[in-house]
Amino acid sequence: MSGAALPYVDEHVTLVAAGAGDAWRGLAEALEQSFSRTGAAGYARLVGCAEVAATGPRPLAEGSTLPGFRVTEALPERKLVLEGRHRFSTYAFVFRVEPDGAGRSRVRAETRAVFPGAFGALYRWFVIRTGGHAYGVRNLLSAVRRGAESPRFA
Repeated sequence: MSGAALPYVDEHVTLVAAGAGDAWRGLAEALEQSFSRTGAAGYARLVGCAEVAATGPRPLAEGSTLPGFRVTEALPERKLVLEGRHRFSTYAFVFRVEPDGAGRSRVRAETRAVFPGAFGALYRWFVIRTGGHAYGVRNLLSAVRRGAESPRFA
C-alpha cells in the first residue's frame, strides 16, 4: 500500500524564518540526526522493519533509507515521502516545504498509517494515543526550524 493510500493520522506544521532551500536542508539534516542515533536502528530491528540502517544516496533521494523508512519520493525544496512497514503497522511520513512570504517557509509533516489486527491496535494506542508520536514529530520539526535558521546555511 503506497503512502498516499494509507489512512490519515495527523499533521504538524512549523514556520521557518528561512527560504525553501534552507528549510529543505534543515529537514534532511534533522532526519539524518534523528535516525542516526543507535536507538533508532535498535527499535527498527525490534519491531521488524526492513530498513534498519541509513543507506543509499545522500542527500536524501528516492531509494535512500533511514532506520524504519525508505524514501519513495523526493522533490527537492518541495516534498519528501518516507514509507515503512513493520509487524504492527504500515506507515508514511509526507513532508512538504512551502514558501510562506519573503524569506519564510512552512514545513508540514503529515503521518499516514494503518495498524492491522489486535497487536496493531495496541501499538497504535501505545504510539499515537499516548501522544508519543506527536511529541516526537514536534521535536523533529523544532530541529528542522533550528537547522534551517542556523547561520551556517546563510
